[in-house]
Amino acid sequence: MDYGDLATWVGVGCAAVAAAATVKTLLSQQQQIKEQREFIGDQRAFMAEQSSTLALERAELRAVAEDRKWAQARQVRMHQKKLGARLNAEGSGLTPNDHWAVTVQNGSDTPVHQLEVIFGTSNLAADVHEWPAFTPDQHRAEAGDRLVAPVFLLGSHRALRFVSQTWQAATLHNNPPTLFFTDGNGIRWSLDSKGKLDEVLPEPQA
Repeated sequence: MDYGDLATWVGVGCAAVAAAATVKTLLSQQQQIKEQREFIGDQRAFMAEQSSTLALERAELRAVAEDRKWAQARQVRMHQKKLGARLNAEGSGLTPNDHWAVTVQNGSDTPVHQLEVIFGTSNLAADVHEWPAFTPDQHRAEAGDRLVAPVFLLGSHRALRFVSQTWQAATLHNNPPTLFFTDGNGIRWSLDSKGKLDEVLPEPQA
């Protein structure tokens, strides 16, 4: 036996075994890297799903809170009508429409506060009375006690009647009513003659 050849073959065999071990190690490492990447990908997908779920939950909570915020204010109603109040020169009938009659009703289960009606941009009501609840069109209904605006409190399912000063037809038309009131949570609101409800933000402090 040629021991030189044997040594060569042994060396080749050892090298082959070492190479196979190296390949096996590399394959194992590649598999581990692949599994780690898959795990990281799964974790990222899970985190993205969780983040999306949390965002939806937060949005739902905000929507619920916003609905609650507006709930009472949406139950306050304003009905306005142009009326004439005096007999004409012949002593019969009514004069042409010369003032606004505005009925405000609190349809909620809790009181609202600091109610006032502004006509146009700055004209205050000339008269305010308690009014029979839920009879906004009955301008001949019997008024209750006379009040001073702003009215401090309007109870649940109660009503008020605000009356403007008298104007010529064009001035009357150009000075529609806007209601201002504060709800049970202390939020100030405005409700215009077209039914648009808005939160009144506090004036910025200097």
